[in-house]
Amino acid sequence: MGIREYFESDLRFYYAVGVFVILVFVSGIAIVAVSGLAVIDTRLVPLIVGFFLFMFVYFISVSVQALEPN
Repeated sequence: MGIREYFESDLRFYYAVGVFVILVFVSGIAIVAVSGLAVIDTRLVPLIVGFFLFMFVYFISVSVQALEPN
């Protein structure tokens, strides 16, 4: 299966975009933590929790879209 056929489905594309956004967010937090540009402390916990709650709702909404008739 080529990459073009994999992304023919809208749902697969939406899932791939969600995973990509999560990877960018996690890598950004990791780069900031490793480089010492910011102190990772409890002030970032609400941001991280909120982001993952948002992504959870995103994936739920994409999954519900699969239940809709064409």
